[in-house]
Amino acid sequence: MSYQPIIPVDGYVGWRFLQRTLPAQSAAHANSPVAQRDEAYTRANIGAVTSATDLVSDRRLLRVALTAFGLADDLPNRAFIEKVLESSTTEQGSMVDRLTDKRYFKLAQAFGFADGPVPRSQSPDFAESLIKRFQDRSFEEAVGSQNESMRMALALERDLTELAGQPSTEATKWYTVLGTPNLRAVFETAFLLPGSFGVLDVDKQVQILRDRTERLTGQDTISQFADPGVLDSLNQRFLLSEQVEQIQATSTQSSALSLLQNGQASLNRLLGR
Repeated sequence: MSYQPIIPVDGYVGWRFLQRTLPAQSAAHANSPVAQRDEAYTRANIGAVTSATDLVSDRRLLRVALTAFGLADDLPNRAFIEKVLESSTTEQGSMVDRLTDKRYFKLAQAFGFADGPVPRSQSPDFAESLIKRFQDRSFEEAVGSQNESMRMALALERDLTELAGQPSTEATKWYTVLGTPNLRAVFETAFLLPGSFGVLDVDKQVQILRDRTERLTGQDTISQFADPGVLDSLNQRFLLSEQVEQIQATSTQSSALSLLQNGQASLNRLLGR
């Protein structure tokens, strides 16, 4: 049986509870029979994987690998994933380098099938690093089955902290935010940006996000999110904005229902019912 995370309430209060209980809850998830079987299988078999074909031919290992990089929904797309894994991450303009969604790049980079004579999957510590990513991501998925906003908040802590610490330029980091679905969604929700935001020129999107971030934190950089306090301010804004959107959606639905009911009552009166 898989572990079901405990999230007693929604919003920022629920998030603080999840943060306080995270070590115990994530450990309980990792120790569940389902997770233990997946981990044992990975340790026993990942060393035999030396090519993209090897990986996509083993559905169980592929599921673990895709889950570890937030790509579990791509499990049926084995032909596409094989092309991703066979694409070089060191060659500018390669197939995986051109993909907007940078999760594929991270997947290809982790295995390194096209980056050298010996893939990174043959490294002594590869199995443990893959399993750690799998544990984190699968726990996030379990949280998401209870509360999607909490899953996104967890992913934000990992992904944005990792991005903040990279040596790339601030501009590159902001473009990475736009190319990472979870990060993009959190920023868009936190700043209550409309659906039309995504059709703007990419440079304009970056400038808007930088401006809104500066209003929130006093700086327009991604690097500042290496500070847990600054990161928490964004997460708090995201969770509160998410609740605002839910309240507005509920209110709109209630108003529409009231209008429909009133309209039906008026029609009934006209028809003499």
